Amino acid sequence: MLEFSHFNEQGRARMVDIGDKHETNRIAIAQSSLLLSEEIYNKMTSGSIEKGDVLAIAQIAGIMAAKQTSHIIPMCHPIALTSVDIFFQWERAEDTNRLIITCSVKTRGSTGVEMEALTAASVCALTVYDMCKAIDKGMIIGPTFLVKKTGGKSGDFTRIE
Repeated sequence: MLEFSHFNEQGRARMVDIGDKHETNRIAIAQSSLLLSEEIYNKMTSGSIEKGDVLAIAQIAGIMAAKQTSHIIPMCHPIALTSVDIFFQWERAEDTNRLIITCSVKTRGSTGVEMEALTAASVCALTVYDMCKAIDKGMIIGPTFLVKKTGGKSGDFTRIE
């Protein structure tokens, strides 16, 4: 039987002991996106969404989510984050409007920040959906994925497209 780090000798869930791991600088970048209607795109870019500045609110929600990841993902350790930064970019094609959300999270610690970056990206996307659903509930969220991570025992990772 394979050993899984999140199970104890009885096969029950446990939080991994990171007490003996060396502190290193750790960075994780995650991305999510939303496919949006032309109407939502026009209202967002002109600042005419009735609920307010969608991207500003989504950015704050993402930062808050990164800081609260250990409260909602059971096996995540509470981490002292040193930075959370969120960027938005529009990708437009003939009949599609995609909002790309990129979240960068940093710490100096004994465990990585991949889950914090993924949580931030996901909550950003969910916040955009929440603020725009009165206009169109047909938005599509995703994909959401890890773009890059540095630091730690397992080494660096960069997604290859």
